[in-house]
This record gives sequence, C-alpha cells and structure tokens, in this order.
Amino acid sequence: MDSSEEVTQLLVAWSDGNQAALDQLMPLIYRELRRLARRRLGTEKADHTLQTTALVHEAYLRLVGQKAVQWQNRAHFFAIAAQMMRRILVDYARSRRYTKRGGGAQKVSFEENMAVSSRAADVLALDEALTTLAEIDPRKSKMIELRFFGGLSIEETAKVLGVSPGTIKRDWTLAKVWLQHEIDMQKDER
Repeated sequence: MDSSEEVTQLLVAWSDGNQAALDQLMPLIYRELRRLARRRLGTEKADHTLQTTALVHEAYLRLVGQKAVQWQNRAHFFAIAAQMMRRILVDYARSRRYTKRGGGAQKVSFEENMAVSSRAADVLALDEALTTLAEIDPRKSKMIELRFFGGLSIEETAKVLGVSPGTIKRDWTLAKVWLQHEIDMQKDER
C-alpha cells in the first residue's frame, strides 16, 4: 500500500475514534511534519530561537487536540498542520515582539518561488497581509497558506480546495503580486 493511502486510512480511522490508528500514524507523519517545520523556520531570522522539534511538537499537540475534525486525506491533514504552524509562528513572533522595547517588524519580500531571504522574512507582516487577503478572497489566502506554509504542491492544493490545478496556478500568480503590493504598502506606512 502507498504511504499516502496508508496515512489517509489511518487518519480516517483516527477520526472514527480509533486511538491505535493515531499510534500507527505518528511515525508516518513525523518526518513530513519536521520537513514542514524546517522549511518554515528556514525563512525566519538567523536569531530565531524556536527550534524545529519544538514547532513540530506544538503543532502535533494542537492537531491531536482537534476532536471535531473529520480527516479527509493526507493533504487535508498537512493543510491543517501548515495552518497550525503558521499560528504557532505568529503567536511566537507576537510574544517576542512584545518583549522587545521598540522592536519593529521587518518587511517580507516575495520572490518568484516565494523563497524569502532568511533575514528579510517576517511572519507578522505576512500574517497581516494574509488576513487582509482572506477578507477579500478567502480561497487565495487559503491557497497561499497551503503552498507557502504547508509546502503542498499545486496538485495537492487543488485537491484540498476542490479546484483545478490551472486555477491554483492563476491564483498563485495573482496572490503573490497582491501580497507583495500589500507588504510594500505596510512598509510605506511604517
């Protein structure tokens, strides 16, 4: 059986209340959760103190606490995991910002592949922009979250959102331009 199919079956079993499925699931998803966490933390400033393992464990605890979720498949699970990691990083950034006197947010710059320089990344600026985008176009906001924070492919993102890969490609292009503009506007206001 394909690993993706096995993960999906275990997620469905876990949703149905099978705790043993959770025990079998963890080894299958842990490496992928670490990859997602490393990718997210790789865009943080060099002096970031949150470690990959801490981010994975915090996300895992929040995921396990999701009692009302009916997991559809592997992509759905990792989409929620990406959202959890985003929330954890935003909460962490806010708490760090509050502890520093006069600490201002740094600007985020988007490149073609959304690879952000480790010194320029700022989760708070991105979160503000995504929150604004969610008010205007929730699907594009969710798509950016899935692709950027979740590391999902175009095809996986399309499946989670129930649209075609072509739609995701178009939305990806438009959303990147819109986010860059929004972040530039934030920069001008500061």
